[in-house]
Amino acid sequence: MTKMARPLASLLLFAALGCSVVAAQAAALRPATTSLSDPKLDEKVEALLRQMTRKEKVGQLVQYSAGQATGPGTGRTDYSDMIQKSEIGALFNVTDPREVNAYQRMAVEQSRLHVPILFGLDVIHGFRTEFPVPLGLASTWDPLLVEKAARVAAQEASANGIRWTFSPMVDIARDPRWGRMTEGAGEDPFLGSAMAVAYVRGYQGQRLDAPDSIAACVKHFVGYGAAEGGRDYNSTEISEHTLREIYLPPFHAAVDAGAASVMSAFNSLNGIPATANPFTLKQILRKEWGFRGITDGDWESVLELIPHGVARNGSEAARKAFLAGLDMDMVSSLYHDHLEQIVASGQASEGELDDAVRHVLRVKFALGLFERPYVDEAAAGNAQRRPENLALAREAAERSFVLLQNQNTTSGKPLLPISAEIGTIALLGPLGDDSAMMLGSWGGLGSREEVKSLRQALASRLGQDRVSQARGVGITDGTDEEIASAVASAAKADLIILALGENASDMTGEAASRADLGLPGKQQQLLEAVVHTGKPVVLVLFSGRPLTLPWAFDHVPAVLAAWFPGSEAGPALVRTLFGDVNPSGRLVVSWPRSVGQIPLYYNALNTGRPAGNADLKRPPANGEEKYLSRYVDELNSPQFVFGYGGSYTTFTYGPAQSSAKQLSASALNPALRKGALAAPVFTIGAEVANTGSRAGEEVVQLYLRLEGTSTAQPVRALKGFRRISLVSGKKERVEFSLPPEAFAIWNDHNAFAVEPAKATLWVGSDSSHGSEIALEIVP
Repeated sequence: MTKMARPLASLLLFAALGCSVVAAQAAALRPATTSLSDPKLDEKVEALLRQMTRKEKVGQLVQYSAGQATGPGTGRTDYSDMIQKSEIGALFNVTDPREVNAYQRMAVEQSRLHVPILFGLDVIHGFRTEFPVPLGLASTWDPLLVEKAARVAAQEASANGIRWTFSPMVDIARDPRWGRMTEGAGEDPFLGSAMAVAYVRGYQGQRLDAPDSIAACVKHFVGYGAAEGGRDYNSTEISEHTLREIYLPPFHAAVDAGAASVMSAFNSLNGIPATANPFTLKQILRKEWGFRGITDGDWESVLELIPHGVARNGSEAARKAFLAGLDMDMVSSLYHDHLEQIVASGQASEGELDDAVRHVLRVKFALGLFERPYVDEAAAGNAQRRPENLALAREAAERSFVLLQNQNTTSGKPLLPISAEIGTIALLGPLGDDSAMMLGSWGGLGSREEVKSLRQALASRLGQDRVSQARGVGITDGTDEEIASAVASAAKADLIILALGENASDMTGEAASRADLGLPGKQQQLLEAVVHTGKPVVLVLFSGRPLTLPWAFDHVPAVLAAWFPGSEAGPALVRTLFGDVNPSGRLVVSWPRSVGQIPLYYNALNTGRPAGNADLKRPPANGEEKYLSRYVDELNSPQFVFGYGGSYTTFTYGPAQSSAKQLSASALNPALRKGALAAPVFTIGAEVANTGSRAGEEVVQLYLRLEGTSTAQPVRALKGFRRISLVSGKKERVEFSLPPEAFAIWNDHNAFAVEPAKATLWVGSDSSHGSEIALEIVP
């Protein structure tokens, strides 16, 4: 198999921000400093490894949940005894600094070799200060902001003794039925790679051995986001070509950025469970990418090899996972129960055991745990929910909101932003005053008491007498009488804000797949009844995925996708609704019209019978209209395209201009084969003007299509993006400088190379618009 060149580091540097990036931004996207490759670190690992018994080695590969901070415990009561015998290498869900230190003292002071425990936690989008869910954070299209958010999470978590987070999730998700879409960065590998790098850099900081660094764990390796039917834990079938072109790039970017660990996925991939897949865990991760950190199983994923059907018992499951390249067994205890005997019997070698232990010890040494095993209990609270952390959480929420619709009202003006002269507002719906839901799934140690709801923020701004609030219905329950009461409240108000959506804990995240993506319960009835009052309505959607709401988009003038915004939900929403800030979030997933369109994604292949310019708004009238790649009862296009987002101002784009009309594949490929960071070979740009009446931020996006290649390529593929800020009437030329990797593909020999092709590039506001330019790539 051809080794993948380093197609992401230079691509992120030169393309994501453009050639005019300032020095500070360029530095922020350089590969993170990491000590996993430090020769001195290896010396320490080898010196310790030579002293270890086989039982002690196995112990380093055993991991348990010892608390219920964000998940269940394992029910064991013998942790203390096991730690003193060096039979546990890592614990998670322990968040009290005193408890962390108590366990650590057992390991450091009472075990024979004094090897510290590695403490982990699901720090997904914050620890105590909660940021928007990852899908919302990705909607900012701002990797530097995401890096700052991850840095805050690391500082807060490490203050409590947590030095390992099971984040980021970098799975490409093309199916919103899958509940875990909320944990990722959406459907695009380029944007997903940028976000993966940002999380790793934020969590790990400049050095892993800094006291406020936590080791990132990139998950779920690999293909989990392609679960059949969008049903969690389900099987995936992904060709090697698609795996390398779509699903692997964010993982590769994270590894290149210095990620300390990688978690295997629950799913089977092409018939082989990811936890026991040597092709992905050994061939790609270790041999091709040179990864030197920990490979960790997901919760009981080693045990699950039995129901997967590839193991008949616990011993066989442990052997297959271990030989495939999985270092650490999370929770199932099968390594603890069987691995020593597996090695003793010759089913696995001592050398293979040593390699796995090296990976774990290397991360522990790199984190500085041997030098500083304990946490400062007295100082732990000082790092939590600092004013500057909350300010960043509010900024992140404001930038994550996507304005989906903002139509003119009878006054001839868009409904949003809300005028400061507004009279009374009726806030209706189950999520208008639900602080807990604002934390989203995997809310860390965030507390609902610390979250200001939308109702509270509205009352703070306007006064209690100008804001009425009625639940109307619950998320999944409610009565006609409650709807009638809410409608009566709406009739007395000058403006209605409807706060509708999903249950963050039960309908988004893990084990939360949905077959119906409409509003649950009686929320649709509430929506229609309120709209029929004739009063102006703003719909604020809280969800961890796009929702299929064709009626709403036909009848509601203003719709804002708020995701689950985190600790500063209420203030961020009110500032956005009233125009203190201009919404600038952009979709990172295509928003479907109906569930029947799913999976739906912008970077699709064209097919041999594309619908082209056919009228898809009606059933086909003849053979020419029918025998196309289309539906007979639905449009092909999404409700809103990837990259789309509205604004309170308008932006226009001038013609695209480039540095060349022709490139040579033979000149570009040597840089790819060397695997080195290559200089830019092509520059493209366009002038962007703010033609509206107020300042705003635009996310300028660059897309590429290649035709004539050995493998079919997407109709468009994101190759760069840049966020700019312009006051009214101002313009700026935005340029992207592309390295050779931007034009490379995985070809028909599964080699990463540039091929002769016709190239079309677009600079625009989303994946369906843009100023177009042609480029020829000659042999």
